[in-house]
Amino acid sequence: MKHFIVQNPFLSPPHSVQSDSFKSATSGQLTGLRLAVKDLFHMQGLPTTAGNPTWLATHPTPDSTASSVATLMTNGAEFVGKTITDELAYSLNGQNIHYGTPENPVTPNRLPGGSTSGSAVAVSLGLADIGLGTDTGGSIRIPASYQGLFGLRPTHGAIAADHLVALAPSFDTVGWLTKDLDTLDKTARVLLQSDHQKNINNVLIAKNLIDQVAHEKPLNEQLTKWREQGRLPKESSLVIDSKAWKTSETFRTLQGAEIWREHGKWIDHLKTRSDIEKSSVFAPDIALRFDWCKTISEADVIAAQQQRERFTNWLENEIAESVLIIPTTPGLAPLFSASEEALAEYRHQLMDITAIAGLAGLPQLHLPVCELEGAPCGLSLVGPKGSDLALIKFAKSLLE
Repeated sequence: MKHFIVQNPFLSPPHSVQSDSFKSATSGQLTGLRLAVKDLFHMQGLPTTAGNPTWLATHPTPDSTASSVATLMTNGAEFVGKTITDELAYSLNGQNIHYGTPENPVTPNRLPGGSTSGSAVAVSLGLADIGLGTDTGGSIRIPASYQGLFGLRPTHGAIAADHLVALAPSFDTVGWLTKDLDTLDKTARVLLQSDHQKNINNVLIAKNLIDQVAHEKPLNEQLTKWREQGRLPKESSLVIDSKAWKTSETFRTLQGAEIWREHGKWIDHLKTRSDIEKSSVFAPDIALRFDWCKTISEADVIAAQQQRERFTNWLENEIAESVLIIPTTPGLAPLFSASEEALAEYRHQLMDITAIAGLAGLPQLHLPVCELEGAPCGLSLVGPKGSDLALIKFAKSLLE
């Protein structure tokens, strides 16, 4: 796929907008922290592109601001700009043929990860302290892994997803990326309620998944180091056979059906308009995914819903009051030179892992604790629903 590299991840710097709506509170828990906002979130008086010029041209300028953005600013965070996203957030690569691909400052020859690519790059470059984004299929966790950042996908529904461009509502979450765990924690305490600290009394390690990834050696070395330091409490292994559970297939089917319910009418309408060049509306890979979404049958959805319920019930029972350690990705960020076929195959492998928390609506926190071939990678902590703050506390105990 064609891609364009841009250094600046921002689309709309606030100084271009004459509005009091973007003034932060003069004091608060987040005072002094700069906020970059993924261009899916509506902000009053500021256009939302959703990563696509045709979307921008066919939708009005928002007259309301997403409550998550408003809450952060009310607590002192300084809005520094809206950031580039993959088209309608329907990719994990971070590429955008319309607005450019924000350059991964850690490994410029590799993808930045998406769809929260711009917010992640803004944090990586030191242009923002909090990169606000969304995570449906991995859009916080993946750029966090590719760029050596901390990233939290909260419990599904824990943070309101109002006034933003939805992708697949039963999976959509509001998440964020930071360079340090303290900033991530401060942000969590503003956006999450105090009851999101369900107890964690045990550690489970998905060793079979760790042993399958490219960075298996540094991951196991890190776990061994924590054991020797006495930072890992009593632990046991949990086998998650993502192939047998059909995690990627199940997630993709349900996500695709929801995407078509959200955007199918608009996409079909575009095809009737003579003033729009159809071939330039979406990047080729995004267009193919939308075409596939339209083909998903009701029988496919019912079967996938049943599989999701079986998997969720099993996983929730297994982890109960435990933290589950899994790899975040199958390996390093793909090179820009990777073929379309290689990227498609990697995407399936990636979603086998990211769909674990996604299907069950569980919180997942990425920790950038190792690297391979000079590129960052790491692992994730997954907890029961409502254990978001406890996951952060546990992460601090590992890294302090």
